[in-house]
Amino acid sequence: MNAQNWTIDHVAIVVADLEATIDLYTRTLGMPLLYRETIADQGVEAVGIATGDSVIELLRPLDDASAIARYRGDVATKLHHVAYRVDDIETELARLQSAGIRLIDAVPRRGAHGNVVAFLHPRSTAGVLTELCERRT
Repeated sequence: MNAQNWTIDHVAIVVADLEATIDLYTRTLGMPLLYRETIADQGVEAVGIATGDSVIELLRPLDDASAIARYRGDVATKLHHVAYRVDDIETELARLQSAGIRLIDAVPRRGAHGNVVAFLHPRSTAGVLTELCERRT
C-alpha cells in the first residue's frame, strides 16, 4: 500500500490577528469561510477558508504561552503544517510506523471540522510538520 490516495486537505497557518486575517481571505481575496471553531484540547481557534477542494486553516493560539504561539514567535503569520486527507488513518499510521516514520500521534484524535487527525514528526518528513486527517461525520 502507498500514499497514492492522499490529497491535500488543508494548509495551516498560525496567525496573531485572526480577525484581520479572516478579513484578508474572505473580503479581499473573496474566499468563502467554511468553519470557525475552538479546539480547546489543542489550544487553538481554527478557521477554515475554502480554496478549491482544499482549505486554508487559520490557527489562533488560545494562550500566548502555548507551544503554537511560541512557534509563531514575533511574526504576524507562519506556516504551521500541511495536512493530507486519507481514507483510513489507522491503516496509514500503521504503514508509516512500520516504514520507520516517527509518529507524534500513534492514536488519532479529534481535529477541526469533524476530522480525525494524527501528526507525523517533522524529523521524519523532511522538516515539515505533517498531519493526516480522515473526514468522519
